[in-house]
Amino acid sequence: MTRTILHVDMDAFFAAVELRRQPDLQGKPVVVGGRGDPTQRGVVSTATYEARVHGIHSGMALRTAHRLCPDAIFLPVDFAAYRAASAQVFAVLDQVSPVRQAVGLDEAYLDISHRSEEPSHIGAQLKADIFNATGLVASVGIAPNRLLAKIASDLEKPDGLTLLAIADVPARIWPLPVRTLHGVGPRTAERLALLGIAEIGQLAKAELSLLTSEFSPSHAQSLQQAAHGEDDRPVQTERARKSIGRERTFQQDCRSSGRLAHEAQQMLEEVHGRLCHSGLRARTVTVKLRYRDFTTHTRSQSLSQASDELSALGNSVHHCLFAHTLHRAVRLLGVQLSGLEYAPGQSA
Repeated sequence: MTRTILHVDMDAFFAAVELRRQPDLQGKPVVVGGRGDPTQRGVVSTATYEARVHGIHSGMALRTAHRLCPDAIFLPVDFAAYRAASAQVFAVLDQVSPVRQAVGLDEAYLDISHRSEEPSHIGAQLKADIFNATGLVASVGIAPNRLLAKIASDLEKPDGLTLLAIADVPARIWPLPVRTLHGVGPRTAERLALLGIAEIGQLAKAELSLLTSEFSPSHAQSLQQAAHGEDDRPVQTERARKSIGRERTFQQDCRSSGRLAHEAQQMLEEVHGRLCHSGLRARTVTVKLRYRDFTTHTRSQSLSQASDELSALGNSVHHCLFAHTLHRAVRLLGVQLSGLEYAPGQSA
């Protein structure tokens, strides 16, 4: 049976949640990131489209964003508010299909192959239902596979509803940059550029022998399949979570082992709360330090059995932290719990 996959992507989600509770910011360049102070360290989490026209994008340093648009309004990240809004959105999605795969707080894939209605009607109704329930705007892409559905949802943002078929690939997908494809990051794009390949169409038409001069045969083949719009990945309703973690970049590099220990304990308590809320236990604790020169070291310790006891996990965090060199200036500290499994009585 031919699949019909719908990809929902909330438009400028964090910023949209902020505008929902501060309507006077509508139409203004708003940037959400870090503590909302562009003079301090931090990166852009998202920005309104009025800010994006100035070249601001996710992952950009707040200081850079401020230089690009000094009049922008900078707001701190409020994950509690975004998680609450996300729950509202996903409650609507769950009414559309039981086969749903979340990708972060603001996007998801739905398999609607079992539905008899026109896919465009389903997409339009879903957008309306999300807006009526939350006041937030979504873009929706519909296609025969996840790869094309994801691309489709981005083609007509914001507030888009786009259908793509395999037959549309040459006209609508091939002119796009290779970075548009799932799995093509900056490094892969650089290597393709060395071969004279910048657009998806060039990748689709390239000789396989040219691609294998730079990539492994399997990687070359997967790249060319993606360029032709081919993707057989199913929508996975359950994804095993591999880890839960928290990181913090200090406003000023930290040299105090006492402060690092205090911060690590606070991070652990936050991560532990998420662990317990998910009904999980962890077997391995990892502490990461990034120093002033950006070198990054990790230390891990595994317990004899998975645990959700804060004291046991705290002992491992302390052990891992003090296995690091702490007299150097520390830029970033991270705590991660992995080797996750469900506690007795819990299930996926």
